[in-house]
Amino acid sequence: MLQHPQIDPVAIAIGPMKIHWYGLTYLVGFLVGWWLGRIRARKPWSPITEVQMGDMLFYIALGVILGGRFGYVIFYNFGAFAADPLMLLRVWEGGMSFHGGLLGVMFAIWWFGRKVGRTFWQIADFVAPLVPVGLGAGRIGNFINGELWGKPTDLPWGMVFRTAPDALARHPSQLYQFALEGVVFFIILWWFSSKPRPRMAVSGLFLACYGVFRFLVEFVRQPDPQLGYLAFDWLTMGQLLSFPMILAGIALIVFAYRRNAE
Repeated sequence: MLQHPQIDPVAIAIGPMKIHWYGLTYLVGFLVGWWLGRIRARKPWSPITEVQMGDMLFYIALGVILGGRFGYVIFYNFGAFAADPLMLLRVWEGGMSFHGGLLGVMFAIWWFGRKVGRTFWQIADFVAPLVPVGLGAGRIGNFINGELWGKPTDLPWGMVFRTAPDALARHPSQLYQFALEGVVFFIILWWFSSKPRPRMAVSGLFLACYGVFRFLVEFVRQPDPQLGYLAFDWLTMGQLLSFPMILAGIALIVFAYRRNAE
């Protein structure tokens, strides 16, 4: 049985100003994504230039932060928001929804594409392999905050979290998600997109892989206490939101390759 390291969520404190690790992990994700995006932008088939990466990062950052926070409120914690509307602004406390962030990024991609004269799918296929870096960084932030821990387990790497309501060893599900949604996801998408693919295929693989990874991890992740299980004593909100992603991803891949074969 392991103990959570109980890292101070505040990385730097200068007088009243506090910089949280959670915010720094997002910053790292954006910076590494920008660097990798510049590498992809050098490819002859890239829909954008290296110079345009900075502008696109700005649009995507807005989509992630605004969409992620609003998605968390709508999908997971609307009751708490109704009681305390200012919680919407306290991003450093945690509480970001991937599915909300995805919707925000999709809107940002569409908006940026209009600005530079590119289609939604051209930009989406370009951006998709960069996203796992941010996802992985965010899961490290969850781990530092001691949030989103898993169900009780007797496995040797079970971890006791000080933020849990008991002293039970639990799955460190944040690290599972870091490994799947960050490392494995990045390797798959970077390899697949390293050469030209039919339009929409990379985006389809993104949706399908994330949906599968998230659906599986939810079996060992503790459901949000304000929601619990939605059905069957195992179905969570994360699984409910991920299942359509799997179907949409498969449909996009099939459509992309069938259209390319015609």
